[in-house]
Amino acid sequence: MDNLRPNKGEIEFLKLAVNRFLDNYEVVMTDKFWTRDCEYRLMCVRDGFSIYSELLNYEPIKWEIEKIRKERPQMEAEIVGEYFKFIRNLISHFPLFNCWDEIYLTKSLINWDRKGQTIDKFMERYKGTQQIKYRFWEPDKKRMTYLDINFPPDYVDDRKYYLKDFMKENEGVRFSFGMMRKVIETQIVR
Repeated sequence: MDNLRPNKGEIEFLKLAVNRFLDNYEVVMTDKFWTRDCEYRLMCVRDGFSIYSELLNYEPIKWEIEKIRKERPQMEAEIVGEYFKFIRNLISHFPLFNCWDEIYLTKSLINWDRKGQTIDKFMERYKGTQQIKYRFWEPDKKRMTYLDINFPPDYVDDRKYYLKDFMKENEGVRFSFGMMRKVIETQIVR
């Protein structure tokens, strides 16, 4: 009986996390959200990425990412997994900025305490990776949105790498939240 999944703790966590994420999703995906001040937007975005990052620990979500790796376009599994976790780690571990466009990292800033942490590993692994172009349909707005997802061109000392250069805030956040919701709904919300 102890091996039944989801277990009691998972059910409790999933219920809270998914409901909170979906509430956050509803806020972020409105046009009104983008008229709010950048500090408020960053707080909401940070919450959404943090919740999703925690959900990445749930075994069925890992299965979904492996399925994406096999069935979807190249790099999509990395984007919904490592790339989104990188963004979460950057905005959560370095709450030193007030706005998406201000957030930057340097090699020395990332490694101020210890080398080889998650953000450092991401930067090393994906430096020089080619840009990925996406488009996504927003049915409620009846519009197609285009987005460039970028990776660091290099990873050298003393260079600033801005989050806005990885992806633009408005399009990037709407894309990310849409993809995160799709992953969550595929494995949790039925």
